[in-house]
Amino acid sequence: MPKFISESGLRFLWISVITVVLDLWSKYAVMDSMALYESVQLAPFFNFTYVHNYGAAFSFLHDSGGWQRWFFTAIAVAVCSVILWWLKQTPKQHKLLPVAFSFILGGALGNVYDRIVHGYVIDFLDFYVNDWHWPAFNLADSAIFIGAALLIWDMLTSKEDNTSTSSAN
Repeated sequence: MPKFISESGLRFLWISVITVVLDLWSKYAVMDSMALYESVQLAPFFNFTYVHNYGAAFSFLHDSGGWQRWFFTAIAVAVCSVILWWLKQTPKQHKLLPVAFSFILGGALGNVYDRIVHGYVIDFLDFYVNDWHWPAFNLADSAIFIGAALLIWDMLTSKEDNTSTSSAN
């Protein structure tokens, strides 16, 4: 393995690859086995419900005429580029930070693929309580959430020395 990979956060890119593979596999499995808007109850609080999301999180801007597809794709590609740069800059001793970035990268790439190939993101995980449904989401969204949670955890628990070395006197 090249040193620039083994000595940086890039060594965790395998997490992104696994995330993208599982995300795309799950989406194609849903598309192949379910009709659009079909719902299969798996538990009293959880369904597989096949939907298309033309917007962003929680279907934000889903009915905006199509421009949002390329807008959200461009944002995601820019974010992926920044994450790759951050991974390359992350020193070897950091573990949680590059793992978090790798989850976010894999999730973002899974949804970018959908937007480019299909024009929408395929969602199917539908949690609910009584008649209140959380917006449907997918494994890519879950990976982004896990990565964000790990980033927050890293911020709260990292023990970097932030003290100044200069004397006040």
